[in-house]
Amino acid sequence: MASFTYTVLFRIILVLLSLSDSALFHVQSLSFGINYGQIANNLPSPPRVAVLLRSLNVSRVKLYDADPNVLQAFSNSEVDFIIGLGNEFLPNMTDPSKAQVWIQQHVTPHLPQTKISCILVGNEILSGTDTKLMSYLLTAMQSVYTALVNLGLSQTVTVTTAHSLTIMGNSYPPSAGTFREDLAQYIQPLLNFHSQTKAPFLINAYPYFAYKGSPNEVPIEYVLFQPNSGMNDSGSNLHYDNMLDAQIDAVYAAMKVMGHTDIEVRISETGWPSKGDENEAGATPENAGIYNGNLLKKIEEKKGTPAKPDVPIDTYIFALFNENLKPDPASERNYGLFYPNGTPVYDIGVNGYLPELIFSSSAHDINALSIFNFLIFLTVYLLWK
Repeated sequence: MASFTYTVLFRIILVLLSLSDSALFHVQSLSFGINYGQIANNLPSPPRVAVLLRSLNVSRVKLYDADPNVLQAFSNSEVDFIIGLGNEFLPNMTDPSKAQVWIQQHVTPHLPQTKISCILVGNEILSGTDTKLMSYLLTAMQSVYTALVNLGLSQTVTVTTAHSLTIMGNSYPPSAGTFREDLAQYIQPLLNFHSQTKAPFLINAYPYFAYKGSPNEVPIEYVLFQPNSGMNDSGSNLHYDNMLDAQIDAVYAAMKVMGHTDIEVRISETGWPSKGDENEAGATPENAGIYNGNLLKKIEEKKGTPAKPDVPIDTYIFALFNENLKPDPASERNYGLFYPNGTPVYDIGVNGYLPELIFSSSAHDINALSIFNFLIFLTVYLLWK
């Protein structure tokens, strides 16, 4: 018991003493957000993840739920959260009273010590086939927004949802972008809501999907932000040298067709898999490293798109970890920047520190483990002071 305790204390003290000279304070501040998915059985605990993200200077995180363990672990940090309200909750969220209860149970207990700036109501609802769920979406968003107003939180917490690009009817050339006609009945009032509440329109944009679907037709350089001849949009006379910019501007054009030029488009997910099935072209560590590495450079340059050059693209990379319980195809389990042990999947110049997990060898070590957990939280606190 004593030897275990001293070992734990010694290791933590070494961490605390070395922080000022470590990469934790020398890494360049990163302005991108990260998707923190948890469909896995081998991920590090939220307190350890908090240290990892602090070491990377990542200050924005998107969750797919409102996991209290995660929100608690980031208490008193500078990390800003988008939290998710899953698709399965939408029917209940159409009832304003139930929406308010959800917020009181999952949001207000964590404020203000944990920063929560956005609630994501559903994910890719309009890309599915459940028209009943589609009909619930706007009402659910309105109910959540009304609850935030009632609770005095609407000025600091926005309400939105995320869309797959399959909601597009046309995206080429970007200036001719339109939404699918069969979804117009849902998207038009949704855009009106975004305009009224000043909430961003979120898209999950994956140039990888376009390349995987037509690897012989889509130039790999065009989707990986590498030098290429690009394409000229005859409708706008704008030149595009990468697909992601074209995808974003196609959404802006589609919104303009519906009478809105007052809504900002943000990327809630984008990434590239490091591994896939045999029929998943381009899913390699090399391509993933090139895509995300060049994406980070683009984000750091704070450049907009050809149609919106003065509006930097607010981007959340997918994802923090590989998630081993995701269903097929294999690429779905291999979008992470990191393995669950904190090792980078590929080199993009981003390295973090994941505290070592120390296991107890007997029931008598419970007190030592409690000390260890406390010191982990202390480490996170000191890092964010």
